[in-house]
Amino acid sequence: MATQTLNALETTLHSYLTPEQTNSVIRAYYFAEQAHFGQMRRSGDPYITHPLAVARILADMHMDHQSLMAAMLHDVIEDTGIPKSAIGDQFGTDVAELVDGVSKLTQMEFESLEEKQAENFQKMALAMARDIRVILVKLADRLHNMRTLGVLQPAKARRISRETLDIYAPIAMRLGMNNVRMEFEDLGFSAMYPMRATRIDAALRNARGNRTELVDKIRHQIETTLDQESHEAEVIGREKHLYSIYKKMKSKRKSFAEIMDVYAFRIIVDSVDTCYRVLGCVHSLYKPVPGEFKDYIAIPKANGYQSLHTVLIGMHGVPIEIQIRTRDMEDMANNGIAAHWLYKSDAQSANGSHARAREWVQGLLEMQQRAGNSLEFIESVKIDLFPDEIYVFTPKGRIMEMPRGATAVDFAYAVHTDVGNSCVACRINRRLAPLSEPLASGQTVEILTAPGASPNPSWFNYAVTAKARTNIRHYLKHQTREDSVSLGQRLLERAMSTLDSSLESVPEDELQEFLTANNYPALADLLEDIARGQRLPAITAQQILGVAAPEHEPSREDAQPVAIRGTEGFMLSYAKCCHPIPGDPIEGYLSSEKGVVVHRERCNNLAEMRETTDRLVALRWDEQVEGEFAVELRIEVENRRGMIAVIATRINAMGVNIEKIATEDKDYQFTYVDLEVMVENRVHLARIMKRLRAVSSVRKVTRVKN
Repeated sequence: MATQTLNALETTLHSYLTPEQTNSVIRAYYFAEQAHFGQMRRSGDPYITHPLAVARILADMHMDHQSLMAAMLHDVIEDTGIPKSAIGDQFGTDVAELVDGVSKLTQMEFESLEEKQAENFQKMALAMARDIRVILVKLADRLHNMRTLGVLQPAKARRISRETLDIYAPIAMRLGMNNVRMEFEDLGFSAMYPMRATRIDAALRNARGNRTELVDKIRHQIETTLDQESHEAEVIGREKHLYSIYKKMKSKRKSFAEIMDVYAFRIIVDSVDTCYRVLGCVHSLYKPVPGEFKDYIAIPKANGYQSLHTVLIGMHGVPIEIQIRTRDMEDMANNGIAAHWLYKSDAQSANGSHARAREWVQGLLEMQQRAGNSLEFIESVKIDLFPDEIYVFTPKGRIMEMPRGATAVDFAYAVHTDVGNSCVACRINRRLAPLSEPLASGQTVEILTAPGASPNPSWFNYAVTAKARTNIRHYLKHQTREDSVSLGQRLLERAMSTLDSSLESVPEDELQEFLTANNYPALADLLEDIARGQRLPAITAQQILGVAAPEHEPSREDAQPVAIRGTEGFMLSYAKCCHPIPGDPIEGYLSSEKGVVVHRERCNNLAEMRETTDRLVALRWDEQVEGEFAVELRIEVENRRGMIAVIATRINAMGVNIEKIATEDKDYQFTYVDLEVMVENRVHLARIMKRLRAVSSVRKVTRVKN
């Protein structure tokens, strides 16, 4: 069987490769056959049948000889113990790199199967950045494994199918390889849901018989019309595949009959000019449905797909979907990046697709560098493999492809990471719009930036692209660490000052010895733990200095309070019980979950915490304190219609934000209005309270103490 397949492969190779290149591929086959000698597949076939089948898939795509050699050798490193260097010596560095890129991670322990899969994919993504052919060999490998799923246990077959549907089918689509994608989806669907696939397949066969007459009639009418206009074209009836029918039934909640009511045709012509002429012919034959025309020739999809799409209403009111494209576009739609590999002289369309694929892989690489771990990375990749795009314009007229549902935040990060990080507002079609507004095709989007601006955690609620989400997450993580290290250093310095020492005065080797003994790679890691409340600054200071705890607690007057600037970020929070603001006497409590929590000195909750004095931190407000702080007010007003509106208007007129508002009846004559407002300091609060007391019908304004 292997000999027959090898002969068939050789015949295919001779049709497009040079004799030397063909011989290299055959040599790789014999090397792999020896390496895998004695190994069998689950099906009982010799193992070499698998690499041979993978090479055959790539040969049918007319891939180059190095890809085919890598296909022959792709399991050698992983399964036979032959090192990468031996393959490099025999077949060259390029082939060895390809084989290594496709090989899974071995000799490594992982906590879970998901983590192992994610690490493997991450390794492959890095190899793809060096050579895009890695993914083509991997797709062919996965395709043959999917074709031979029947010999596996059902649970394992379902797991492999789920991974194929989640990752490999979307990648094939992203690279424009439609034939591979469709086969992945149908094979994966049949393994995941065998009963559903069988039922839909039977219904499809049944429907096909009933539709034949009408399909032939529509095709004949289209062909006749094109002949009359002297257009040479091939008209093909398009069959929907099982998984696409199932997805439409599920997502659009349509019955099988409703989906099958649509008749689909593809018209293949010789030139781009003819595409538009044929479009005019079919629009004169049947009425087009308004809003259903899409020109993917002028604006290709992100994966390089080009075609004209239109929907017509035919005889008896049946909808007819038409795709019009050239022969090159047809090859590109079916085989994508593999359609015209770079060995061809006429490689213009391949170069366009290749450039897009490279751009996508570079994006993967950037995500990989910013992701916290492999599982986070693979989640980002899943988000990024979007099937549905919209097209928007920059102010200079450049077209940007975005996933459906994308917002201005996604657009800002698509332009450049720095633009995303410093984005503050946007204009959509020259009007100011919220950053959360979903974009639509054809809009012109302008991003407004400001120096010193930074990503907002709320952007996570509406950013949809992997690039935006990864960058926001990375920035916030980085910012949180910076905040923690800075605050931790101030807390430790203060603790050391009570022992008449400082961090600077500790010898470098002693500090390093302490860090090593406590498993801290660097001083920053220790400071971060202090800020997070995982280590107490006073005890840490004693351990570093090698002194015993003082017999008498240093007086609070001796300890230099830590200055709070209001810009510390995530590792410093303000207690909701007493709402401290600049000007209030304050004290801090070191929480093991929230870092330093700032309370007012007279807060009732702080009185209970004073039992654990080692967690209390002396604090003061810095002279250059920045930001706005929440404070609660209780206003006693007469029961009169519209009083809340009057109060809200008065506060808004002062440029103050109201965070919360609630009412509570005191008696028949008076009502309490409880407000939470954002203020700069006690002076600002006093001004607001004075303005509110000036409102007629306001009887009393007080600050809620606890």
